Amino acid sequence: MSVDLAPILDLDNPEIVANPYPAFAEARRLAPVAWHSGLGLYVATGHAVSNAVLRDRNLGRIFVERTPEAEWDTFNWLHADSILDSEPPKHTRLRRLIAGAFGRGHVQRLQPRIAELTGKLLDDCAAELEQRGRFDVIAHLAEPLPVLVIAELLGVPDADRHLLRPWSQAIVRMYEVNRTPQEEAEAQVACREFAAYVEALAADRAQHLGEDLLSDLVAARDGTDKLSPRELVATAVLLLNAGHEASVNGFGNGLASLLASGATPGAPDLLVEEVLRHDSPLQLFERTATADTEIGGVTIEKGQKIAALLGAANRDPAVFEAPDEFRPDRDPNPHIAFGAGIHFCVGGPLARLELATSVGALLDRWPALEVVAADRRETFVLRGFHSLEVTPHH
Repeated sequence: MSVDLAPILDLDNPEIVANPYPAFAEARRLAPVAWHSGLGLYVATGHAVSNAVLRDRNLGRIFVERTPEAEWDTFNWLHADSILDSEPPKHTRLRRLIAGAFGRGHVQRLQPRIAELTGKLLDDCAAELEQRGRFDVIAHLAEPLPVLVIAELLGVPDADRHLLRPWSQAIVRMYEVNRTPQEEAEAQVACREFAAYVEALAADRAQHLGEDLLSDLVAARDGTDKLSPRELVATAVLLLNAGHEASVNGFGNGLASLLASGATPGAPDLLVEEVLRHDSPLQLFERTATADTEIGGVTIEKGQKIAALLGAANRDPAVFEAPDEFRPDRDPNPHIAFGAGIHFCVGGPLARLELATSVGALLDRWPALEVVAADRRETFVLRGFHSLEVTPHH
C-alpha cells in the first residue's frame, strides 16, 4: 500500500469530479493498481488491469447480506436477486434467461419504433428552439427516449410511463460514493414502489401474455428453468436503471465531447463507440476477491474490494492513440465502457441502437450545433449532465 490515490483522485473535490481525467492520468503514471483510502478499496487505473479485474473469476460481484433475509429491505433483495450482483451458477441461469428474452428479436423489433420516438422528441426540441432560441437536449431527447424504449420493451402502459424515471433516478443514487442518508431513504421508497408495480404488472401478464419482454420473463418464471418472483422483479428494475442511465449519460457526455472537438461525425457505429469511450457514462465498477488474487503486481486478499476505473482505462495511452482527443472515426476502439467478461452489459446492443439512432437523427436535423449552457451532475460513478442546452450554429 505504498501509494494512496486518495489525495490525487479526491472525490470530495468538485473540480476533480467535474473533470477526473488529469487525475486519472497521474494515477496511471504512479501505478496500474493502487490503494484509495477514501474509497477503502484498490483501484485499477489502466486498460489491461481493468480488463483483468472485470474478467478474473476470483473477483466477483459479492452482495453482502447486511441483515437476515427475512428482514431485508427491498434494495437488498433487488440486488441479491439481480444478474448484476450474482455469480455462477445463479448468474449463468439468470443471464441465459434474460439474454434469451433479449435475443428473440426484441431489440431489432424496436428499431423503427426508436426512430419514430426520436422523431417526435426532436419535434419537441424544435418547438423549444422556436420559443427560446435554444433547447435542452437532455430534457427533451436524451432522458425521455430510453425510458420510453424500456417501457415499450417491458410493456409498461403509456399512462404509467411517467413513474419510471423518478424511480430510476432515486435508486441509482445508491451507487454513488458520497450519497446522503436522505438519498438512501428516497432510494428505499423508490425500490419498494417500483418492485410493487412490477409485481402487479407481472401478475397481469401471467393472465394475459403479450409480445413484450416482461411476458417473456413471466413465461420464464413459470417455466421449467425458472426465474423466481423476486428475480423477475429484480431483472425488470435493473433493466430500467441500467438501460436508462447508460443511454442518458452516454448521449449527453458524447454529444458534449463531439461538439467540443469540432470533428465531423462519420460512420454512426464508429461514432457511438467513441461516445462511449471518451467520457464513459459509468466510471467505476467494483468487485470483491473470493480468494487471494494478484492483479497488476498487487495481491488483493480474499474479502477485499477492487474497482476498475472504466473512465481511466478508456483513456489509457498504451491502448488509445491521443486518448484525450475525441475522434469520431476511431478504429479499432477496444473500450470497456460496457464492462467485460460475464458481467458485460446485457443491454449493450440496445444502448448502442438508441445512441446511433438518436445522435444520428439529431445531427441530421441540425448538422451544426453549439453548446450554450451545460450543468454537469455532481456525481462521480454515474457521470453525466443535468442539462445540456444547444442551439444551431450559423
